[in-house]
Amino acid sequence: MKFRVERDVLADAVAWAARTLPPRPPVPVLAGLRIDAVDGRLVLSSFDYEVSARVEGDADVSEPGVALVSGRLLADISRSLPSRPVDVVTDGARVVLTCGSARFTLLTLPVEDYPSLPEMPSASGSIAGPEFAAAVAQVSIAAGRDDTLPVLTGVRIEIDGEKVVLAATDRYRLAVRELRWTPEQTGLSATALVPARTLSDTAKAMSAADKVTVALAGGAIGEGLIGFEGHGRRTTTRLLDGEFPKYRSLLPDESAAVARVETAPFVEAVKRVSLVAERNTPVRLSFSDGLVELEAGAGDEAQASESLAATLTGDDIAIAFNPGYLLDGLSAVDSAFVQLSFTAPQRPAVLTGAADAATDADEDYRYLLMPVRLSG
Repeated sequence: MKFRVERDVLADAVAWAARTLPPRPPVPVLAGLRIDAVDGRLVLSSFDYEVSARVEGDADVSEPGVALVSGRLLADISRSLPSRPVDVVTDGARVVLTCGSARFTLLTLPVEDYPSLPEMPSASGSIAGPEFAAAVAQVSIAAGRDDTLPVLTGVRIEIDGEKVVLAATDRYRLAVRELRWTPEQTGLSATALVPARTLSDTAKAMSAADKVTVALAGGAIGEGLIGFEGHGRRTTTRLLDGEFPKYRSLLPDESAAVARVETAPFVEAVKRVSLVAERNTPVRLSFSDGLVELEAGAGDEAQASESLAATLTGDDIAIAFNPGYLLDGLSAVDSAFVQLSFTAPQRPAVLTGAADAATDADEDYRYLLMPVRLSG
C-alpha cells in the first residue's frame, strides 16, 4: 500500500473514524483503524460490534492495499502533523507515515482478524444536516447517563410519514422535538431507540451535510440497526432494547399559569444566581405580573437574588428547579423568548420558545422539567 493524502483530509477522516473506538477493547484488533487505499480513494473505518464508522476521502494512490493500525495513535499523530502532504506506505508488518521532515513508523495489527462492518440498511428518508444536528442537540441533553438504566440513555425516534419525533428523558426532565423530513416511501411508520451519545456525535459531525440519509433496518425496531450517512461519512449503531417510557402522558394538556421571559437575560441571570447554589440545591423562581424573582441560597449559606421583567397569565407562582437542568432547557430553546407553562408548584413545568412577547409559542420543541420541592 502506498498513497499520498492532504494533511487536513487525513486528520478529519481519522478523527471521524476513531471517535467510535472503544476505550477498553475486549480484543486488541478492535483498537485498530482499518485503512483501505484503492482507485484514488482513501477509506478509513472502525467497528466495535456495536457502532461502526466509515469515511472516504481523496488520495493519490500509487499502490492499493489494506492495513490495520492503532486508531488512537494514528489520531494523535495526524492531529500533530504540519500542514503538508502526507505519504503513507506499508513496509512489511509496519506502516510508515512521512510528512515533511516528520516520520512515524506504526506496527500493524492482523487485518484478517478484524470484523467486517455491517451493511448500511436501505434508506428510510433524509433530512437537512443543520436541522438534524440542531434537533438532536435539543433532545439529547435530557437523555440519561446511568448505564444501569440503558433504556433511558437513548433517544427515541418515531417516524410517521413526513413527521419525525425525537424524545429523551432521564426521569427528571423530558425533551421532545418534532420536525419534518423526506421519507423514501409514503406511509412509512417506524420507531427506534438510539444510544444518545452515538446519535449526538453523529449529528454534530454531519451538521454541514446538505442531506443526512437515515436508514432503519427493516423499518422496525426489532431489526436492531440504524444507519446515518452524509458529508462522505457513514455510521451504523445497534439499537437499544427495552420499553421507552410513555412520555406523552407526562405533557400536560392545560396550564394554570403561563409566564414569558426574554431568553438571553434569563440564562445569564440563572447562571449568576446559581453561583451560590450548593450541590443539588435549587434556584427558586417567583413569578408575578411583570416580574420574575430568582433566588438561591438560604439561612447561613451564601445567597443571591435577581429580578427580571416577565409577563404572567394566571395566578402568581413560586417554583424551584435544579439550576443545571434549567439552564440545559433554556439553552436549547432557540428563540428570543422562553415560555414556561405551569400547572402547580409541585408539578412539572414545560418550556417552549416564542419569537417575541406576544406571538404564540412554538411547540415543535418542548422541555418538561420536574421541580425541586421547597422545604417549608
